[in-house]
Amino acid sequence: MSKHTFKKDFLWGASTSAYQVEGAYNLDGKGLSIQDVKDIPDGISDFKVCSDHYHKFKEDIKLFSELGLKGYRFSIAWTRIFPNGEGEINEKGILFYHNLIDELVKHHITPIVTIYHFDLPYELEKKGGWSNRSTIDAFLNYCKVLFERFGDRVKHWVTINEQNMMILHSGAIGTSVNSQKELYQQNHHLFLAAARATNLCHQLIPDAKIGPAPNISYIYPKTCNPNDIIAAQTCNAIRNWLYLDMAVHGRYNNIAWDFMKKKKIEPAILVGDMEIISSAKPDYIAFNYYSSITVKAYGENIILDDTGDQQIEVGEEGFFMGDDNEYLELSDFGWEIDPLGFRVTLREVSDRYHLPIIITENGIGAYDKVNLDGSIEDDYRIDYLSRHIEQLKLAVSDGVDVIGYCPWSAIDLISTHQGFKKRYGFIYVNREDNQLKDLKRIKKKSFYWYQKVISSNGKEL
Repeated sequence: MSKHTFKKDFLWGASTSAYQVEGAYNLDGKGLSIQDVKDIPDGISDFKVCSDHYHKFKEDIKLFSELGLKGYRFSIAWTRIFPNGEGEINEKGILFYHNLIDELVKHHITPIVTIYHFDLPYELEKKGGWSNRSTIDAFLNYCKVLFERFGDRVKHWVTINEQNMMILHSGAIGTSVNSQKELYQQNHHLFLAAARATNLCHQLIPDAKIGPAPNISYIYPKTCNPNDIIAAQTCNAIRNWLYLDMAVHGRYNNIAWDFMKKKKIEPAILVGDMEIISSAKPDYIAFNYYSSITVKAYGENIILDDTGDQQIEVGEEGFFMGDDNEYLELSDFGWEIDPLGFRVTLREVSDRYHLPIIITENGIGAYDKVNLDGSIEDDYRIDYLSRHIEQLKLAVSDGVDVIGYCPWSAIDLISTHQGFKKRYGFIYVNREDNQLKDLKRIKKKSFYWYQKVISSNGKEL
C-alpha cells in the first residue's frame, strides 16, 4: 500500500436522516411526511419515536464529539420547517435545527446538511407529489429558508439523497408507487429541483459547497460474454451515470435515454428545463456506497419479481437481470459485501466527473446484541468498515480526491424498510421494534475503534 495519507482537514464523519432518527413525528408543529403515513409491516417499528434524537440531540452530539467526529451529515425534515410543505414557516422547527447546528459548532463538528431525504410532506403528496411541477417551487422555497436561516453556519450541503433509489426502488423505500412513466417524470422534476437548489445555494451562500448524493454501486458483468458486458453497461447507465451525468453535465446520457424511449417512459421536457439543469454546477459529488451489483443479459421467458431494494438488483425486462456474485460474502440481511468494489466505484466516479468526492453513507446493518456486562462486540462492523477504509485509502493513492467519509450511521436508527433490528450505528440505542425500553445510549466496540481511526487520520485501522 502507498504511504499516501488522507488530507489533514479530511472530514471524518457519520450520517443519519431526520425521519429515521429524530422521532417526535407530530410535536412542535411538525406536519406528516410520506414516511409517517406509509404502511409498516407487522413487527417493524414506525417512525414516531425512532431514537428520540429530537429530545436527546445534545446527549448524542456530546457522544459524537467524544467519538471524534469532524463532520456530521444529517437531514432536515421539510415538515418541521413547512408542516404542509408550503405556506407558513414553523418557527419551532427552525429553532430545533438552530439549536442542533449550534451544538455541533460548539463541539467543533462540521454540519453537513441533506436538504431532502425521502420525506416529502404528505400534503404535497396528496397534490401529486413530485409528479406535480409545483412541488419544485415549494422545494425551492423550502431551500431558500434553509439557506437564509442556517447558511451562516452550514457550508456543506447535499441536495437530494438517493434520487436514483426513489425512482428504481420507490416501493421498497416508501416514496412512491407509480408507473415507470410517472416515476421518470418525477425524476425529471427532481433534477430540476436539485439544479435550482444548487444555483440558489451559490447565490445566497457564496462560500458554501453543494452537491448531489445518489446511491452509486458499480455494475459488474456476470461473465466476459459480450452480452453480459452490454447488460452491465446498460445497468450502469440507468442506475448510476444518468444521475451524475445530469448533476454534473446537465444532460441525459444516451444509453439511459434510449432505454426510456424503448420503454416509452421518457419524461416530458419543457422549454428551458435543460438550460436550468445544465446551468447548475455542483462543487463535489456525494454518494452512498454499500456494495457492487452484478448483472447478466436478460433471458427469455423470465419473470422478474419486485423484491429488490437499494442493493439487490432485480433487473429490467429485455435489458438485464440481476445475479449473485459468488466471489462475495453476504451480510445478515442479504447484501453483498465488496470492499474492493468501493475502490472500483471511487475510481470510476473520479475518472468520469473530476470533482471532489465525499462519501455520505457506507456501512453494514446487523443484529447487534448487548452482552451481560453491557458491552457490544460488533467486530463484523469493524471488519466491514476497516476493509472499506483500506480501499478508500488506496483510491486516494490512485489520485481520487476524497474530502470526507461519513459512514451510516452515527447512532442506531430505524432502517427504512427493516426496522430497528437492522442496526448500523457506532452507538447502540436500547430499544426494540415493538418495545421502547429506556432508549439508553451505549458505546459499541466499533465506537472505540472508529475513535482511533479518526484520531490517527486513517492510519490505525
